[in-house]
Amino acid sequence: MARLHTRRHGKAKSRKPTDSEAKAGADRQNVEDVIVAYAKQGIRPAMIGLKLKQEHEVGYLKPVLGKRLTVLLKEKGFRSEIPSDMLDLMRKAVNMRRHITANHNDVHNKTRLQRVESKIWRLGKYYRSAGRLPADWKYDPEQAALIIKQA
Repeated sequence: MARLHTRRHGKAKSRKPTDSEAKAGADRQNVEDVIVAYAKQGIRPAMIGLKLKQEHEVGYLKPVLGKRLTVLLKEKGFRSEIPSDMLDLMRKAVNMRRHITANHNDVHNKTRLQRVESKIWRLGKYYRSAGRLPADWKYDPEQAALIIKQA
């Protein structure tokens, strides 16, 4: 399909390396050891992936490990009760609520807080149906603040 304001078509294609390119500089056991060491330090899965890319030059983990990072962490016993993407959204909502208590007239932030909390509710519904959260789990801003403080 052509671009909107030109007659050119673009070059859309996958930029992921092939399996042999992805496995070139990485040894499976070393990568697993590094992941477990980072998990023991309490680093979140997203940050583990970033550190592997930047410091250890491991771009894609699935060709190297044969599985995804979260699956490996679950096998090693580092799975948290609440999924990491949900925790990130809850952290964002807690910070927004803290900001709103200090700045009552910030209307734009109130709107953004509603959007973030609606994402949390939608994700909660998905994770309850998938079995990752208990069936009676419900988002509560005060409980979220306590959970974020502990994490």
